[in-house]
Amino acid sequence: MENLSEYQTFDLLADASNAFPEIQEAIYDAAAIASDHDRPIQERISAFEDIIDSEVGDTLLLRARNIEREFGLRQLYLKFEGGNPSGTQKDRIAFAHVRDAMRRGYSGIAIATCGNYGGAMAFAARLAGLSCTAFIPQSYKTRRISEMQGYGVEIIRTPGDYEDAVERCREYATEKDIYDANPGDTNSVLQMEAYGQIAYELYDELRDAPAAVAIPVSNGSTLAGIQRGFISLYRRGKTSRMPKLIAGSATKKNPIIKAFKSGFSECSDLAPDSIHESAVNEPLINWHSIDGDQALSSIYNSRGWAMDATDKEMVAFARIIREKEGLNVLPASTAGLIAMLKRHKEEPLPGDRYVAILTGRKQ
Repeated sequence: MENLSEYQTFDLLADASNAFPEIQEAIYDAAAIASDHDRPIQERISAFEDIIDSEVGDTLLLRARNIEREFGLRQLYLKFEGGNPSGTQKDRIAFAHVRDAMRRGYSGIAIATCGNYGGAMAFAARLAGLSCTAFIPQSYKTRRISEMQGYGVEIIRTPGDYEDAVERCREYATEKDIYDANPGDTNSVLQMEAYGQIAYELYDELRDAPAAVAIPVSNGSTLAGIQRGFISLYRRGKTSRMPKLIAGSATKKNPIIKAFKSGFSECSDLAPDSIHESAVNEPLINWHSIDGDQALSSIYNSRGWAMDATDKEMVAFARIIREKEGLNVLPASTAGLIAMLKRHKEEPLPGDRYVAILTGRKQ
């Protein structure tokens, strides 16, 4: 992308806050009720749902007029998930899992994480009075660890990669009889329902489906969930069409992108030793995308597309967004937008409305 090459790499940590919010006075009373195990469970759940309603979702949708002018796109909207408590879309599934754990009578919750999901879960579990255990690969370094510990999370370091941490965490959850909040298996439905809320929020703002939604992908849960939401809206006659879904991820480091570019109908695992993380691409890379097949199917069914994005492109475009639209975004979250604009450069997209999903907090 010629527009990207002129921008130089900038400090990834500049202006990027990673301080977790204190429990604000506005939700303090609700949190006191939700975390009080002496109260009836329905009263606790009701209080926790009040917190969800006030703190999670309904994130900013900003029309990016300056980027429109830069790239010659008709209407581009940025859905900024940085407005969630952890600064990412992970709060949507973290709070959904905590509510489910409360309903099912669990007093503790376990996850595997490389950073952002653990941070979101730490905050949600603390508000509900649930213990939380996070399994983190030994090789991963994230500032989220201190945040998690500040909320009382037990950190267990594990050998191997993220997928190994997931397996160890699942075994631990079974042994201890605590709630397993990892992606995949029966949890996929709950997570996709939570991410489906993004589609409903876009409809509320735009009053119809956009032409396309660009999404950064790792496991594929967010993309598949957004399609699920738009399917529901379309079937109920709320929208006139289904948007194309555009996936972006780190170059040669994600099974969903590789499968689409190869024309495969299913994702195949990558060689684990071929995946090398960087400070930029870590939120995107996977040798095994847990909800990859659902995401791949969603891309095909929507007549969308998938493309790679390099670290240099993601860093450069995060700077473009900061300078032209005033949003500090996580560079990895620009992968979907980059995939959209690469296609637009090759074959100009028709005049319509387009949306890119972005997140806003450095790990």
